Amino acid sequence: MENELNQRGKGRIFIRIGQRHLSFSSLDMTQPESPVTYEPYVVKSGISMAANLREALKSAGLKQMGIIKALVLVDAPILLTPVELFEEQKMAEMYNHSFPRKEQEQVLYNVLPDLNAVAVFAVSKDLHTVLDDNFADLSIVAALSPVWRHLHRRSFTGARNKLYGFFHEHRLDVFSFQQNRFKFYNQFEAARAHDALYFLLYVWKQLLLSTEHDELHLVGDLFTAESSSVQNEQQWLVDELRRYLQNVYVINPSAEFNRSPVTKISGMPFDLMALFTKGR
Repeated sequence: MENELNQRGKGRIFIRIGQRHLSFSSLDMTQPESPVTYEPYVVKSGISMAANLREALKSAGLKQMGIIKALVLVDAPILLTPVELFEEQKMAEMYNHSFPRKEQEQVLYNVLPDLNAVAVFAVSKDLHTVLDDNFADLSIVAALSPVWRHLHRRSFTGARNKLYGFFHEHRLDVFSFQQNRFKFYNQFEAARAHDALYFLLYVWKQLLLSTEHDELHLVGDLFTAESSSVQNEQQWLVDELRRYLQNVYVINPSAEFNRSPVTKISGMPFDLMALFTKGR
């Protein structure tokens, strides 16, 4: 990782932290054919994500490269709150009530001005300490922020209502928009296609969407692996959804982002593609 970042890092690093995955990216706009370097880090089981991050940052030698800025995308459970109802003093209490703590966590938030909402999420205190120790200029955002921003703008195309299912790290986020607000948002554990089918159809029915007129869009890592069994699950899910809904689409990143070079990077999550092509 050190050689690539040393060649192309320009003072800022992009770190994506999930429950099971950790990656580093850098951006160099002087290289238009391949402006983004993406390097996943092999997470060691049996030790915390904070310990994994500490080891990864040591091996990268970021301080020797002069990298002091970091934008960190955290893939964690999110509590969405309307802007007008958000109270910073109460956010930790509300979040911990919704997602009981498993460890010592620091509750953070991002304001989503385009959607009149606030995304509340948490990182472990040890992880936050590692980041603070390594970066003088640090921003931490919910990984879904660039996805929401992009798909919200996309939802204005055409007259049909749209429901989105975003797959990432064995979870499924289901959401829809109404003008400049969320109409619906929830997250489900969905490691298997049968679970995803149930949740998507349940939300569709709950929102009283039209099976003939409205649209369902699937995006992200549908069951995350390149194997025949996973591909079969993906196809089974799409086929089953089309038995009930007339307009089911799988968003192709290359077409979605106008064949941007980042869509050719193997293994890059959709949220990072959205970040580098559309901003956060």
